[in-house]
Amino acid sequence: MKVVLFCGGRGTRIREFSERVPKPLIPVGYRPIIWHLMKYYAHFGHRDFVLALGYRADAIKSFFLEYNEAISNDFTMHGCGGEVRLASSDMDDWTITFVDTGIDSNIGERLMALRPHLEGEEAFLANYSDGLTDLDLDAYVGGALETGAVATFLAVKPPLSYHLVQTADCGKVTGMSPISSADLWINGGFFVLRQEIFDYIGRGEELVQEPFHRLLEEQRLRAVNFDGFWAPMDTFKEWQRLEDLNAKGNAPWEVWKEERQKVAAQ
Repeated sequence: MKVVLFCGGRGTRIREFSERVPKPLIPVGYRPIIWHLMKYYAHFGHRDFVLALGYRADAIKSFFLEYNEAISNDFTMHGCGGEVRLASSDMDDWTITFVDTGIDSNIGERLMALRPHLEGEEAFLANYSDGLTDLDLDAYVGGALETGAVATFLAVKPPLSYHLVQTADCGKVTGMSPISSADLWINGGFFVLRQEIFDYIGRGEELVQEPFHRLLEEQRLRAVNFDGFWAPMDTFKEWQRLEDLNAKGNAPWEVWKEERQKVAAQ
């Protein structure tokens, strides 16, 4: 299945980086977050990517055009400046289509601009390109396709440190609890979309607003509650968490390494 990655936003909530580089190129370890996400999809066999570009499209194109796998992989070199043999390769079997979808387009408009590149696909995957997970993608996608839903998304607990407050008259506090412990679920992305999604998107509409509400009315919108690892990267604090997990060698989203460890143990 093709994978649509929305890469056109400005990332204004993480200005520490976004004024210099587009959000998908913010690094987590040696590589940008978009690489980690693409590696995750590729692990499950989805290696045909369509990138919806906008803000700093040039930087994203340049990253992939100039990407040197030897910088972040082990390799053997024969002679000074001679042939380089990589011990492993990051993206040699990936296909990436780059599409400029406008500087200020919303997600719905970006998706509509990609329609010609998704013809013939009964269903495809899509992602905001700013979150990582250890979700079993095979089981998730298989379950989504078994239903009649046009759109399926991952519902996750909000990863916030705020507290919910209950009050009575005169502002008397009657209770407090972390928002993460409440029965609240938010849209975590990781969409599975059928080709019919394009019939529900009107001119200028945002994907999760009018189109999703139409699907909701027809009972063709589905959410899958997921309480495993899911982490966004909207703020500097959230980036720091991903960076720390990666630095400690405890990155749950690196499911491709689990396979390597299994093979080594056999």
